[in-house]
Amino acid sequence: MTIRERMERMEHEMLSPYAALSENSKGRDYPEAPCDIRPVYQRDRDRILHCKAFRRLKNKTQVFLTPKGDHYRTRMSHTLEVSQNARTIAKALRLNEDLVEAIALGHDLGHTPFGHAGERVLNELCSGGFKHNKQSVRIVEKLEKGGQGLNLTWEVRDGILNHQTSTMPHTLEGKIVRFSDKIAYIHHDIDDAVRGKIMVEEDIPIEIRKVLGKNSADRLDTLIHDIITNSMDKPDIIMSDEIFQAMQDLRKFMFVSVYTNSIAKGEETKAEGLLSKLFTYYMEHPMTMPAQYTDMIAEGEEEERVVCDYIAGMTDQYAIAKFSEYFVPKAWQVN
Repeated sequence: MTIRERMERMEHEMLSPYAALSENSKGRDYPEAPCDIRPVYQRDRDRILHCKAFRRLKNKTQVFLTPKGDHYRTRMSHTLEVSQNARTIAKALRLNEDLVEAIALGHDLGHTPFGHAGERVLNELCSGGFKHNKQSVRIVEKLEKGGQGLNLTWEVRDGILNHQTSTMPHTLEGKIVRFSDKIAYIHHDIDDAVRGKIMVEEDIPIEIRKVLGKNSADRLDTLIHDIITNSMDKPDIIMSDEIFQAMQDLRKFMFVSVYTNSIAKGEETKAEGLLSKLFTYYMEHPMTMPAQYTDMIAEGEEEERVVCDYIAGMTDQYAIAKFSEYFVPKAWQVN
């Protein structure tokens, strides 16, 4: 018996009857010989962790463009906080922690440079639209490894695709990540907004603080405990009505106070203009993109989709560098 087979047997013995067992996966698009050490979801987690798209997350905006300070969240630190929240919940509920971690680490791979500002502009410019969750799946299915993709299991791709509010994953592990994403970004965005002097904790309505807690640590503790308590030994991941409503009210407060705040988001129009110019440039000069992308066009992929692939994969700094290369006279460029 291999190490992997022993681990799969342990899942039967230790995990909840509602857990997604590794040996019951719907599998990959392309069959592969199993690893002798790692069950399939652990193998997927490792593939995501080692892929280029994951490494680029460290230089992609979460909420604040060019913040002055080293402690503001990036897209990668957000991803790691989502993973930590999700693993805590999954372990308490005896669900598949490897599957949860793989989904969490992969859920934002498709995010653009400059946060949601980049997503908005590509969605407007591309006739087929652009959504970061769909782009994340496109990355793991097609774009990574020079066009081979990562060949992840169906369950991981389903969780990545359906982590947003408007959709629902098919596994409890995916549902955990869906909640954990919201919990993470609400709370670290509050922390960053306080650090950026856009708000103070006392700005949060007292009714919300009475229900969820007076600071981020208390609120995280309240929300995670509520999910665990209400989901224990049940075939769903749920929250109590009171806590869920308070979380929704806190999200609404954040949209008004931070996500549309002129101080926090005042530079976004510049970022949108930058990406719009790059999109137009690559549509007019597609052969200036790297060979992987020009090869995709030659193979019949829609040109504007390939241009979106290239731009969406850029870090903030790389997008700025390409804009400077194409549109700023060399004598004016800052070395």
